Amino acid sequence: MKNIFSGKLIKKVLLVGVIVYVAITLINQQKTLDSYNSAKKYNEQKLEQEKEYQESLLAMQENINSTEYIEQIARDKLYMYLPNERVYIDRSKQ
Repeated sequence: MKNIFSGKLIKKVLLVGVIVYVAITLINQQKTLDSYNSAKKYNEQKLEQEKEYQESLLAMQENINSTEYIEQIARDKLYMYLPNERVYIDRSKQ
């Protein structure tokens, strides 16, 4: 009777085990890479939004001392108006 655990059988089992291990490792690495790529996309979008916000702040900073900006803020936030200026209030918006 031949020995069940002959050298060829052990080599085949080890080869199958190594192939399964490599396949599982590759699948896990692909999942990790996918999560990194989605995080990268999210961070790139967030960075683009922050750059746009920074540009709007820089534009506001350039206009902050202008007369038009000061008048607009006085009208919108403080409800102040120039002398002899007619103000129309839309009752439907209240």
